[in-house]
Amino acid sequence: MTILQTLISGILLGGIYSLISMGLNLILGVVRIINFAHGELLMISMYISFLFYTTWGMDPYVSAILVIICLFLLGVITQRIMIQPILDTPASTKIFATLGLSIALQNLALMTVSADHFSVRTSYQSAVIHIGELVVSVPRLIAFVTAITVAVLLYLFLQKTMTGKAVRAVAMQRQAAYLMGVNVKRIYLLAFGIGSALVGLAGAMLMPIYSVYPTVGTSFVLIAFVVVVLGGMGSMFGAFFGGLIIGLVEALSGVLFSPGLKEAVYFAIFILVLLFRPSGIFSLGKGAGEVGLK
Repeated sequence: MTILQTLISGILLGGIYSLISMGLNLILGVVRIINFAHGELLMISMYISFLFYTTWGMDPYVSAILVIICLFLLGVITQRIMIQPILDTPASTKIFATLGLSIALQNLALMTVSADHFSVRTSYQSAVIHIGELVVSVPRLIAFVTAITVAVLLYLFLQKTMTGKAVRAVAMQRQAAYLMGVNVKRIYLLAFGIGSALVGLAGAMLMPIYSVYPTVGTSFVLIAFVVVVLGGMGSMFGAFFGGLIIGLVEALSGVLFSPGLKEAVYFAIFILVLLFRPSGIFSLGKGAGEVGLK
């Protein structure tokens, strides 16, 4: 029974990781940039959700749509002002740019709101569903269902809409898409905006579960990078299932070995995947964009 409870907890935890990783994976698959400031976008979204809660008493789930809009706009502005001018520069320049943005946002948060931890109090925060002897956390279940919904909607958007097909075209071959009349720069803005909006949604879903502080995004973004590599860079469903796997690994390693070893276990998996399956477990051996956005 303990193992079954651990599996349920791990799957629900993996849903949270999936929700954070899908936005990161979309940006990587389309814009082809590793956004080291992704964790700070999560931190900002949690602060915005907390601000709505303290100012207007809005439930984090209710304010989620406003947080999504704010993060979409922030992502578009970041892409336009900071990322777009350096798209044709070496990869190291992009890495330093997003890493610098990450450090700047962390220190800005430290200066403006201090290093204190802030959290919300809701009626369902500690709510659980009993299934026999098993216990399911309601907030984590909501985050898990949200992750499934986002994965399906994102897949339908990329597959069934003209804009989604344009996003896939840019991800597969930027020059060919440009020659076919696709506005590549606009697609980059859209992809970065949607990727940021997804992490905004993740932040709102996390507020009933975790407290927010300036470095909260660091731990989550490290796990998100592991999920992205595990599932396949650019793969939306890879990010979803990769998150579930990491959630299960973290939960099981904490029970079978020691809670202090859980990071060591999934980083060991991270290294093994890089060595033996660098394209990701759920990829088909193609390019990141081609695999993930099909």
